[in-house]
Amino acid sequence: MPSPLSADRSAPQPPEREAVDALIHRTRRLRGDVDAVRRDAVRVDEDDPRTRWQRALCELAVHHLDDLGAHLGQLRDGLPAEPSGPAAEGTDEAAGSLIGRVGSAEWNLLTDEVSWSDELFRIFGRDPEAGGLSLDALPSRLLPEDQPLLTALVTDCLVDGKPIDGEFRIRHTDGRVRTLHMTGEPVLDTDGCTASMWAVLRDVSALRRSQQVVRRTHDSLRGGRPAATGHRAAAAEPEAAVLPPWQTSLRLPDHGPGALDIAAHYLPSETSALVGGGWYDAMELPDGRTMLTVGDLTGHGVQATSAMAVVMGAVRGMAMAGIEPGALLGHLNQLLETSIQPALGSAVCGRFDPATRTLEWAQAGHPAPLLLRDGTGRPLPLPDGVLLGAASGAAYEQDEARLLPGDVLVLHTDGLARDDTSGHGGARPGTETLLGLAPRFAEAGSAQECVRIAVEAFGGTERLGDACVLIARVGA
Repeated sequence: MPSPLSADRSAPQPPEREAVDALIHRTRRLRGDVDAVRRDAVRVDEDDPRTRWQRALCELAVHHLDDLGAHLGQLRDGLPAEPSGPAAEGTDEAAGSLIGRVGSAEWNLLTDEVSWSDELFRIFGRDPEAGGLSLDALPSRLLPEDQPLLTALVTDCLVDGKPIDGEFRIRHTDGRVRTLHMTGEPVLDTDGCTASMWAVLRDVSALRRSQQVVRRTHDSLRGGRPAATGHRAAAAEPEAAVLPPWQTSLRLPDHGPGALDIAAHYLPSETSALVGGGWYDAMELPDGRTMLTVGDLTGHGVQATSAMAVVMGAVRGMAMAGIEPGALLGHLNQLLETSIQPALGSAVCGRFDPATRTLEWAQAGHPAPLLLRDGTGRPLPLPDGVLLGAASGAAYEQDEARLLPGDVLVLHTDGLARDDTSGHGGARPGTETLLGLAPRFAEAGSAQECVRIAVEAFGGTERLGDACVLIARVGA
């Protein structure tokens, strides 16, 4: 066991840059070799349990090599430069990089001073102006069942001088649960008493998800469970990783009476073992407006999930750049048409301005958003728009709708109900069911409660494919 550090410890000497560069080069080569093996595993039969287990192991190995390469890169480059401005709370700007996933902290027991790195504020989604959490307040951010573990780790470190090495889960301000690995040691003064405690915290959420895939596919392989059940468990992991990290409910900053309360849910297929290409997303834009989108791509399994990740990244990037919904879908159509693995898809994309309560939106072969007001509802009139990837150079008409305080907007994919036939007035059964829920939505206290009502209505439906529902309530 390493001994506690002394407060006057000497600074470590940096390694030779040439040696680190050589290690980085070897890591990149090995990463490429593992990635080639992973691609070969994707091409073979996806229903084979052994293949799924081998592919999951490759995914985990790639995660480890990416982390190793990032660690070595930071070792070579040294400490990052100070940012020009404070990072926005809850941003995921570097969720896939080392700097965005590793933070440090020091708690001075003599002065009660708390020092957090910028990276740690990002991991917790905490405003740097609010300062770092004290050791007494830190457990409050953990899930209740993990709080005793952290308390025991800190007590052993401060009282007995034991190093900290443990994992716990926190709830980020965006609603997502993250798994953090914490290591640290006490710092002793000249009298041998604990003067402070330092720690390094690393977000290992993605790594733990990959390890869960390996365990589940291995259990499926050894336990002889039905292939469909095992594959859904394995395929659901990349699906969960691609869909927005805010899970079911998104809290946007309160910008006045017109601010949106947003919640969403993903409903898996009841008849297929493979996940589909359905997605939902919402995010606040730099100008204070909010982007809302729901869509669905053809295909199932790993390829559909990979394509969905590309599409969601493109939508977010174009929305952040200020591209309007109609033009955005036009660019998305070109992206799908020219991709290596062309796909068809439908989507609806909207941009809501809380100051004017105006929704600008466009669609590509997708069901219209439903506007629910005062216990009744109707689909918004559809602007012109063909399926994504179906026609080269297609243009997408953009429409506008003025919303009122208390209005509920429902975006959904075309897979809520099993029956594809039209109902009354040409509406599909899924749309009719949602419109029939308008009185209950009007009595609901939040978008999350509306989503729960919708899930109860469709949870037992024998759907042919996956489905997504996104609900946004306009603040009164």
